Amino acid sequence: MAPRPKSYAQKGESARYYADNPAARRVKARTDKRINKRPEQVQKRVEANAARRAAKRAGVKLTGRDASHQPNGTIRFESSKKNRGRRGEGNR
Repeated sequence: MAPRPKSYAQKGESARYYADNPAARRVKARTDKRINKRPEQVQKRVEANAARRAAKRAGVKLTGRDASHQPNGTIRFESSKKNRGRRGEGNR
């Protein structure tokens, strides 16, 4: 089951901004859609999903962890907080 949505006070700065500015949220959604359908983004997502499926089959505990692309091209699992907090640094 998905977690409950955060209250307005619990949201981060960006989430509050987009909650308050529907026009900006639409622009961001359009931009995100364009970025996420790029062939290299789709390929990256396919690889991460395949790695996650394989790890699940192998019995690896994946709760709270993301498949993180490393600079050398490998994929390893690390905490979601650490992976998403990097904001693309390191060309991952």
